[in-house]
Amino acid sequence: MIKIKFGTDGWRAIIAEEFTVDNVARVSVAVAEWVIKKHPANKRVVLGHDCRFAGELFATTAAKVFVSRGIEVHLAKGFVSTPMVSLGAQRVSAGMGVILTASHNPPSYNGYKLKGIHGGPLVPEEVQEVEDMIPAVHGVDLANIDLEAARKSGLLRSIELEDMYVEHVEKSFDMKAIRGCGMRWGYDAMYGSGQNVVRRILPDARLLHCDYNPSFHGQAPEPIHKNLIEFSELIKKGGIDCGLATDGDADRIGLYNGRGEFIDSHHIILLLIHYLVKYKQFTGKVVVAVSTTPKVKKLCEHYGLEYQVTKIGFKWICGIMITEDVLLGGEESGGIAIKGHIPERDGIWMGLTIWEFMAKSGKTLDELIAEVYAVVGSFAYERNDLHISEALKQEVLNNCTNGKYTRFGDYEVRRVETIDGFKFHFDKEQWLMIRASGTEPVLRCYAESDTLENARRILAACQGAIGA
Repeated sequence: MIKIKFGTDGWRAIIAEEFTVDNVARVSVAVAEWVIKKHPANKRVVLGHDCRFAGELFATTAAKVFVSRGIEVHLAKGFVSTPMVSLGAQRVSAGMGVILTASHNPPSYNGYKLKGIHGGPLVPEEVQEVEDMIPAVHGVDLANIDLEAARKSGLLRSIELEDMYVEHVEKSFDMKAIRGCGMRWGYDAMYGSGQNVVRRILPDARLLHCDYNPSFHGQAPEPIHKNLIEFSELIKKGGIDCGLATDGDADRIGLYNGRGEFIDSHHIILLLIHYLVKYKQFTGKVVVAVSTTPKVKKLCEHYGLEYQVTKIGFKWICGIMITEDVLLGGEESGGIAIKGHIPERDGIWMGLTIWEFMAKSGKTLDELIAEVYAVVGSFAYERNDLHISEALKQEVLNNCTNGKYTRFGDYEVRRVETIDGFKFHFDKEQWLMIRASGTEPVLRCYAESDTLENARRILAACQGAIGA
């Protein structure tokens, strides 16, 4: 028996090693028991899977467990995105939303995400409750559970999550402006579950990797520049004014300007705040993870918005969004949520918001970024994921914990934030952050400076200091 643990965003494991039918059934038993205990009046689960290998098999396994416990299952047709499942859980008042996905992880992984009745990630203390209820053996006779009988009795139902999501989009955006402004949009689904939605709402968009490929062509479907070179080159050839990319389950965003240059999530967060406050007169608190640029604080001060920093993992942000008036919650990794939608990361929704901003202002992405720079100043950011030995990783983390790093090359440490990982602040609004990945054998290093060249210098100094 393996110990199943939920990380920053769900349980993830390699398919056929730890991510097996039996282990999915074990987690599903815990989910069922938790729903019965915590939501006796809402004994419903919205269930879906993304484009990964054997998604339908694992979703069927979970459905069998749920109906065996008397849970009403609303099963999505075909592959769906994480935001679709979250929206569905909210709309049908389900005690839990479950999506089988490993998000941006490599194609050999699958995973299990938990969504609350509020339409966003289950909050950390509730995730822990579910984890604590996972049995050593599931004890369910999966082979003899008749899903057709469950469907006839009404215990198993189909739900059209994609239709629900598209209808929500049409009601929430000025799609007439986005479609008719004359700007040309591009979209790279990275073979993920956002492909059908964008094809439906923007039939004239230039589409890339919008076909079913469970192996993701051998590449992790994470929307960062090194994984999107083909999309960048396509944009550079001309004919696309702004390019949007989303990850495997379409909850993270990647963005490109009309020159094929990657626009990181820090800039996207700033653009969204700027649009929502200055142009749409929205209000509310801004909540961001500690790995996000301090420029967000500067923009919040400019607009008189309350600002809060959390640990990394959107579940921490969601917990605040469901209890307070929050304008935007966001992370460096491309997971962002805004007021007017569910308290859930949604790459397509954020892309449409940016495109609506461009369409209604008539300005390019670069011109809109210049508006933000006029308030907070220009900056550049870079991230480096170091694949190092576990021994070196632990040595670096111990050194960070014990205050061993007082400088990185020419960069003297002025102060350190330890909300999650270690964020070293230098002079001239420059910083470096070191944090171990929660799902992979990786040390993540983040840096910000006035130029990309200088941000890369900070990362090089970091590698030199830690001996990587």
